Amino acid sequence: MSRENIRVRAGKQAYELIRAGGFNLDRVATYFGPAGGPRWLIASGFDLTLLREGLLGRRQPVWLVGSSAGALRFAAWMQPEAEKSYRGLMEAYITATYGKDDTPETILQSMVAILNRYIDDDALPFALACKPYRLAIITARAEYLMASERPWVQKTGFMLAFMANALHPALIHRLFERIIFYYGVQPPDFCLRKGFRGRYFPLSEINFKAALMASGAIPLAIAGVRDIFGAPDGNYRDGGLTDYHINQDYGTRSGGLTLFFHHQERITPGWMDKRLKKRRPPEAFLDSVVMVYPSESFVESLPNGRIPDRGDFETFIDDPATRIANWRRAVELSAPLGEEFLEMIAAGRLQDAVERI
Repeated sequence: MSRENIRVRAGKQAYELIRAGGFNLDRVATYFGPAGGPRWLIASGFDLTLLREGLLGRRQPVWLVGSSAGALRFAAWMQPEAEKSYRGLMEAYITATYGKDDTPETILQSMVAILNRYIDDDALPFALACKPYRLAIITARAEYLMASERPWVQKTGFMLAFMANALHPALIHRLFERIIFYYGVQPPDFCLRKGFRGRYFPLSEINFKAALMASGAIPLAIAGVRDIFGAPDGNYRDGGLTDYHINQDYGTRSGGLTLFFHHQERITPGWMDKRLKKRRPPEAFLDSVVMVYPSESFVESLPNGRIPDRGDFETFIDDPATRIANWRRAVELSAPLGEEFLEMIAAGRLQDAVERI
């Protein structure tokens, strides 16, 4: 496989460290997984390589922080048979089909079925005792109109939220409260940092799956998850609303780095920033970030020359077999990307390959 399938960018602190030859995976304190629907399938080879080799969390527990699809991925990392669980997630996710008669409620039930395919309730005590990894799931607790399940009310709330966010990104926090569900001795450092917007609550066997479902509950498409145990009452929705890609400083007090496998070069802070081309995270949020993402030539090699996305469900609504085949092929082509990154590190080529974010 060509060595031009991935590119690496880094924030200021991380860039200087890599250029000085001081990077190794033991420096990673946080592995971040973005939202983005089926685009996460491109990360599967990277994830599975790190899992198989046990390369994260060898010297200190690593925080696995994710919203939506990122949270789904990392929940598998916590399981007793992590690789088997991860592959179970892929299979359940890829083969799920939706029809024209599906509603937000039936799609939520489909999510429940996907979770049950790769996470056994009996395994949750073991997941919450996982030593190498600590999990943080990002959700958004909806306020006002966005808390309603009535489509016309929710659409009206959505329009207002878009306008408010366009005026100023801080206004989104008046419509969606960031709620972090975490497993660990104490909350992750980013929750304790001055200026953090949101609240945080412990994960347990009781709320584990509910938090996961909520993190991926896309407004208008999937029904929200109400009144999660151990957290404030309300309707919980997709964590990508506040944290689509990186929208917080995940650097740790120990100076640990943030590893980030992304599906594209652009980093979009919140879901509603997608059309705001100039909207990007503050520079300080990216200081510790090492971002790996697929090159243009790799993307061109994928079926139809693009990364899988949620629109595929609609495009192939009458031909799910083609969508499933395309997604399986994308996973197959993505399998070596993790090995390519490790080879880049081992051969000392990372110093020359890295670029600034």
